[in-house]
Amino acid sequence: MKSNINIQVELAEDKMPEAIQWSAPDGGVADWQNAKAILLGLWDGQEKSALRIDLWTSKMMVDEMNDFFYQTFYGMADTYVRATKNQELANELKEFAKSFHKKAIAATDSNK
Repeated sequence: MKSNINIQVELAEDKMPEAIQWSAPDGGVADWQNAKAILLGLWDGQEKSALRIDLWTSKMMVDEMNDFFYQTFYGMADTYVRATKNQELANELKEFAKSFHKKAIAATDSNK
């Protein structure tokens, strides 16, 4: 059995992402959904290296990027503990996420 997750990126003339859409028909998301950013990480087991695709549109605001990274770090901690059962390191990652978010908000507020 196979399952597809689809990602479409519309590029502007300067080849920067203008629109990002995704769907996952087998996961209950049949219609295209809009997104302002995507962080995709893949593990190449043969090369023992991470591959990444990081894209965001010009519509992505800095405060949204701060929240996106906070939620991504926090979610990574949940994934990490499910995969490794290492609650201590997962808690450290969550604490880092909270600290990161607090500092990111302060930095954004000082630039307004």
